[in-house]
Amino acid sequence: MQNVTRAHSLPAPSITRSSAAELVAAVRVAAEDIGFEAAIAVTDAGGHLKAFERADDVPFLAAEVAVDKAWTAASFRSATHVWNSYVADPQVAPLAHHPRLMAVGGGCPVVELGETIGGLGVSGGSAEQDQRAAEAGLRMLGFEVPA
Repeated sequence: MQNVTRAHSLPAPSITRSSAAELVAAVRVAAEDIGFEAAIAVTDAGGHLKAFERADDVPFLAAEVAVDKAWTAASFRSATHVWNSYVADPQVAPLAHHPRLMAVGGGCPVVELGETIGGLGVSGGSAEQDQRAAEAGLRMLGFEVPA
């Protein structure tokens, strides 16, 4: 009989610090091009903050919202703008009361080669502006953009 060693863990791909910082910079440029200043947060795949920036004139609440958008996107591996329709479903609606769930545009999973390696959250503009800036930043660095 042959002994087979079984792994007790899975590899966990995660965004690097340098890529997280580059993503923040790319989103800053995208937000400026769109016409707003932003708070920008990048988390690792586990939802832990990896990089963050808040423009001088952005309200402090936007900082927390950006972090929570990134957390939501990493946690559920989906863009945050889809959550409005999800929480309209009575069976999912109780999740809307989770203190970190952000059901508004501006959060995207950071996906590389089909694997979620982090989350991105943008706050400071309208939900549509936040989402556009997040998607533009992802595109600038060659990351997949969620549908």
